[in-house]
Amino acid sequence: MVKQVQQPLKPLEVLRKTITKPIMVDVRGNRSYSGILDGYDVYMNLVLKNAAETINGENKGVFDTILVRGDNVVYVSPSSEVLQ
Repeated sequence: MVKQVQQPLKPLEVLRKTITKPIMVDVRGNRSYSGILDGYDVYMNLVLKNAAETINGENKGVFDTILVRGDNVVYVSPSSEVLQ
């Protein structure tokens, strides 16, 4: 029996699958945001709803909607259900 190897997803494919699902975004400056991905573009600018902001490990609050500029993004971590 031949086992088929699944190709890794490209970053924009991961974002497409993550729309309306929880996501965590780490950005420069020891900041991170976790919320529901509401939108994105080819530059990885991200729109998050109900986003919690964390700076240096300290929770700074929850925002209805935020825009994360793509050139500040260090990594994006979608929920595990997206990667399956």
